[in-house]
Amino acid sequence: MEVVFVVGLPLSLAKKAPGHAALAALMGYLMFNTFINAILTQWPHTFGANLEKGVENVPGLKSIAGIATLDTNILGGIIISAIITWIHNRYYSKRLPEMVGVFQGLTFVVTISFFVMLPLAAITCVIWPTVQHGIGSMQHFIIASGYIGVWLYHFLERVLIPTGLHHFIYAPIEVGPVVVNHGLKAEWLQHLNEFAKSTKPLKEQFPYGFMLQGNGKVFGCLGIALAMYATTPKENRKKVAALLIPATLTAVVVGITEPLEFTFLFIAPYLFVLHAVLAASMDTLMYAFGVVGNMGGGLLDFISTNWLPLGKEHWGTYVAQVVIGLIFVAIYFFLFRFLILKFDIPLPGRKKTEEEVKLFSKQDYKNKKGDSVDSKRASTGNEYEDKAAYYLDGLGGKENIKDVTNCTTRLRLTVYDESKVADTEYFTHQQMAHGLVKSGKSIQVVVGMTVPQVREAFEQMVEDQSSEDK
Repeated sequence: MEVVFVVGLPLSLAKKAPGHAALAALMGYLMFNTFINAILTQWPHTFGANLEKGVENVPGLKSIAGIATLDTNILGGIIISAIITWIHNRYYSKRLPEMVGVFQGLTFVVTISFFVMLPLAAITCVIWPTVQHGIGSMQHFIIASGYIGVWLYHFLERVLIPTGLHHFIYAPIEVGPVVVNHGLKAEWLQHLNEFAKSTKPLKEQFPYGFMLQGNGKVFGCLGIALAMYATTPKENRKKVAALLIPATLTAVVVGITEPLEFTFLFIAPYLFVLHAVLAASMDTLMYAFGVVGNMGGGLLDFISTNWLPLGKEHWGTYVAQVVIGLIFVAIYFFLFRFLILKFDIPLPGRKKTEEEVKLFSKQDYKNKKGDSVDSKRASTGNEYEDKAAYYLDGLGGKENIKDVTNCTTRLRLTVYDESKVADTEYFTHQQMAHGLVKSGKSIQVVVGMTVPQVREAFEQMVEDQSSEDK
């Protein structure tokens, strides 16, 4: 599983030649573990790890691609992959002197990675056992603390989403060896037929409550959407519904929540914290009533790997799940409605103006600004191109764009001058985007699931304008 993360990260974060970046990351990760193997073999007593006895069932050690090494788990894979992706982005296109030109590109990146991985492996041998102990203690606390651990797991998984650190919470437990060797998800799927045939309560057969976060996506997001609709002035409700329905369906059906959550995250962060508290409380209560299973996504997960295969013998458990979920829909609705009205949170449609909820085109924006531009930058009728052009203006134009990548839902950019970047209100106006994250020259535009298409249109516009300038 570590290798999957090592290869997968560069495919999204590499600014060019993602295939070469993934290959460089894989080679660098294998070098990293080879160096660790050599260090531990040469000085076994210094680091307290004797590889001569093998690594099978030895805590803290693992075999990766046949290399006996320290078990840095998914976290180590992500860190190494991120470092090599950074090296790739910085040096892949660097032009070398003619006499060593053969080493340009991938070869140069791998060469640099070689010299970076060697000291990094030595540092890892020194500090990782301590880090591993700390991480292990936290994970052990979560696993061994019963309902408190279940609540803490689901709270952290939800509240850390804006930072991206939620992967470090759920990945080691769901697909890593923290609870069981091959991960809880694989454990559930491997024994699904046994669970279906047994009349024992599911909680007795699978006593883990760490994959229930999908309930916050299904029931929680439904309650939030209803509250947002109910607090919208009547004259704007039809237009707001057109925005909320697809975002809510995306959250409920497939578990992609950013289009809905990022609508209020940057305007009222305390609502997002409340969302995390309520979601964790709902998941913990469901676990107390015997609800367990593979429920990390949306309804598709619920139906395909829980309700359909197990409903015949365990329908009572799922009735309890739905009842608790609907109760929390009401709790979400009333709490969010109260806070939205009390603090007059300016969600889409709440300014009572038609323009506020209109998804306007690029041409509308240009007419409002009164600037004259080439017809290629006008509204094309293509949603992706219109959004890309809108973002490009808000980011200071093509001359301010240094590089651009994307993840699942965000357009990630580096700009030359952050002062030229428009504020969050510009990007979220008319829900052209779901949010903006600024950290110096690093910019993230929260686009949603259409981000690959928007990025393609965005890059094409930057290239076209650069060609025209020449």
